Amino acid sequence: MTRELSLPFNASVGSIDSYMSAIAKLPRLDLEDERALAQRFRESGDLEAARELVMANLRFVAHVARGYMGYGLALPDLIQEGNIGLMKAVKRFDPDMGVRLVSFAVHWIKAEIHEYIIQNWRIVKVATTKAQRKLFFNLRKYKTQLGWLTENEAQTVAEELGVDLAAVYEMEGRLSSQDLAYDAPDDAEDSDRESLAPAHYLQQAHADPADVLEEEDWDAHHEQRLIQAIEQLDDRSQDIVRSRWLNEGKLTLHDLAARYNVSAERIRQLEASAMKRLKLSING
Repeated sequence: MTRELSLPFNASVGSIDSYMSAIAKLPRLDLEDERALAQRFRESGDLEAARELVMANLRFVAHVARGYMGYGLALPDLIQEGNIGLMKAVKRFDPDMGVRLVSFAVHWIKAEIHEYIIQNWRIVKVATTKAQRKLFFNLRKYKTQLGWLTENEAQTVAEELGVDLAAVYEMEGRLSSQDLAYDAPDDAEDSDRESLAPAHYLQQAHADPADVLEEEDWDAHHEQRLIQAIEQLDDRSQDIVRSRWLNEGKLTLHDLAARYNVSAERIRQLEASAMKRLKLSING
């Protein structure tokens, strides 16, 4: 559906103001027209009907997107993400629900904008769980009004949002932190480079490509010797070792005891004997 939908003007050329002016001229839909178009798309997959539904609600997306300008992200990008949410809403909209498309679509529009902000606001993600996302978008509002939260204010936020107090403090710290470039700026003073750039104090223990290659070769060598050692075991011992240690769905001693009609203690003895032979074969 998204490939077929296009604006009746070149939105990629000109300013955001020209885009706003263009979508403001698009006709609105009354309830009957909206319902008829939604029925056409839902029943026959009429993309032209879907296109008309999207076009008629672009101004609402722009209105919602403006409310997220405080995150330092470009308004055109926010609008674009919101438009994706609108198209997803049109695809799922059921006119028989008894609500207008705009009321149904607001959730999808905000969800796409929220995801875009979470992904792009910082290099390091500040919110991954549902509770963290709730805090991310609500705590900034509280901090704008109150600054750093007192213990009572943090407790109030936690109760109102239904999250742990510790989560409030953690998110407050994340919101107050800043991304730091890995390398110091070119114009940084030499005395400041070591204090500013993580490149000077974050070290990779095995960063040398030769060391990495040698380690990979060594691991491959050990893996090959393990495979050869297992193949030297009898069939039952091979099955016990693979079932107990190598297969994705590992079996218990009792599972294998039932398979071979012996006691679990006997399986344990066979396993211990096989592991001893493998160790001798690999290290010998």
